[in-house]
Amino acid sequence: MDKIARRQIAHWLLVCSAMVFGILVVGGITRLTHSGLSIVEWQPIVGIVPPLDDLQWQRTFELYKATPEYQQVNHQMTLDEFKGIFFWEYVHRLIGRLIGIVFLFPFLYFWWRKKIEPGLTPKLLGIFLLGGLQGAMGWFMVKSGLVDDPRVSHFRLTAHLTLAFLIFVAMFWLALDLLSERVPDTHDSRIRRLQRIGLGLLVLVGYMVISGGFVAGIRAGKAYNTFPLMDGHFLPPEGFVIDPWYLNFFNNMALVQFNHRLGAWLLAFLVPWFWWQVSKMAYSARARLAANLFLTTVVLQIALGISALLLAVPVALGAAHQAGAMVVFGALLWLNHELRLPRVTSGFIR
Repeated sequence: MDKIARRQIAHWLLVCSAMVFGILVVGGITRLTHSGLSIVEWQPIVGIVPPLDDLQWQRTFELYKATPEYQQVNHQMTLDEFKGIFFWEYVHRLIGRLIGIVFLFPFLYFWWRKKIEPGLTPKLLGIFLLGGLQGAMGWFMVKSGLVDDPRVSHFRLTAHLTLAFLIFVAMFWLALDLLSERVPDTHDSRIRRLQRIGLGLLVLVGYMVISGGFVAGIRAGKAYNTFPLMDGHFLPPEGFVIDPWYLNFFNNMALVQFNHRLGAWLLAFLVPWFWWQVSKMAYSARARLAANLFLTTVVLQIALGISALLLAVPVALGAAHQAGAMVVFGALLWLNHELRLPRVTSGFIR
């Protein structure tokens, strides 16, 4: 594959990554405004057209009235109020469809023009399949809130969130690969050590994403709205009241929030130390820039998390905190990539 084709494919993947970030933001707003159960049908093709007249709106509203959420929570909702929650869920689904289109048609074009090298095709097809799985998981999640309890399963919500991050990781990392020259890995033991630490931090940030999904899913951010202690406790005494004990890690507000806080404390100590270790090496200007960006985004993300907690998760701060998680992940991915190419001229940052 020539350099021009590599750059074209990389830029296309970066556009798709930005769209995944966008749908994550809208998804956060959809969840926080309790809009996710407003559309009770899954129509991947015809669903792209919203209700266009009063009759269609009334039909859509009647379908919502048959759901547990309307009957148990929103039974006094007017049609105009329903249109407000419908908007966010509709936009969320619309962006998902647009991502599929923006990914599929350029892929077919690059494939038809033979611009994709053989080893790249399976990776791109894998990302496309992940996108299809994400759409199915989204509907699987919504269905869980359309029967009996008018809340989606926090397990399915966390799986939906995790898939979004996996798709972002796959596209962003592949784009970075395409924008970088191919060189052998370094044999410097100090750099290998930083690479291992960077990978460990990726695992920790991934843990924060998953634990954050459970916090959001059971609305644990609405409780224990104090910091640094949780209503005067390091770990509240009700942290293990559910039997069997292991269910507390998923269903107990106290323990779920504690686990998320614990990850944040680890990042607060580990990330500045890691930044210092990268800065001391001074082997790549881009690696130092990525390290600076990672440190800055982590500080801002922790500040957003504390602010959202103290204010009982207002929509704006909650959405910003969810979006910040992907920004942190993106910065750390870039840093990890640069640590594997310490002396390479990259096309991503010049």
